[in-house]
Amino acid sequence: MRTTTGANRFFSKALRNLAIAGLVTAGAVASLNIAAQAQEQLTLKIGSEGAYPPYNFVKADGSVAGFEIDIANALCEELKAKCEIIVQDWDGMIPALQSGKLDAVISSMSITPARKEQVDFSNKYYNPAAAIAVPKDSDVKGTTKEDLAGKTIGVQSSTIHAVFSEHEYTDSTITPYGSVDEARMDMVSGRVDAVNDNIVSLIDWLKTPEGECCRLVGPVKPNLEIHGPGVGVAIKKGREELVEKFNTAILAIRDNGKYKEINDKYFDFDIYGE
Repeated sequence: MRTTTGANRFFSKALRNLAIAGLVTAGAVASLNIAAQAQEQLTLKIGSEGAYPPYNFVKADGSVAGFEIDIANALCEELKAKCEIIVQDWDGMIPALQSGKLDAVISSMSITPARKEQVDFSNKYYNPAAAIAVPKDSDVKGTTKEDLAGKTIGVQSSTIHAVFSEHEYTDSTITPYGSVDEARMDMVSGRVDAVNDNIVSLIDWLKTPEGECCRLVGPVKPNLEIHGPGVGVAIKKGREELVEKFNTAILAIRDNGKYKEINDKYFDFDIYGE
């Protein structure tokens, strides 16, 4: 059985043949083509880790929520696209894009030179700062290489924080984890001395009962080559048209006030950055 779209294409072709035969007008063919195209709605599968509050997290009822989920929905509305949010482990995000399991990733993926070799990115939709958190009784007073010498630093694997820590803190032991929650739990239990992560995510965690153990030391000095210009929508290489669609949609929600509405729901400052 043909789908609606398939049927439209079939009849469109038939009308073209009839038009050639002089039995229908070219206007009738054009009208049907427009109607068929209108029904071909853009559908997108969007990946989210669902484990990185306040950006993305899974609620008690199993639904996904957070700043990035609201942004994803706003972008999809702007694109007039039908979108499905798919929870995906962080390490599998890029492979899922490359295999076609996902059409886009909206999950705090920073735009970096290394990642741009594997996937394409939209322009940024926010620009995070990285920071260090430690237990309250820690003697760590700063975020430099010297401040953290001899310490064990927990990071989420395959993130810019992991890359930066390996690059910058060469006198420290870097311990990767599958999720940042695991790294924080090990800091609470004393298995690591510090955690390097997004500053907003850390501040949000420090406000919870689990985070009462710890304190924020401060932001790290960014390395543009590693941290990149911000976080963008990741898209499979070769889909330049979809990249441009997202760029246009990001500009639109910044201009029409929707971005600010979402931003102010989660933050008391403009997370978009400079």
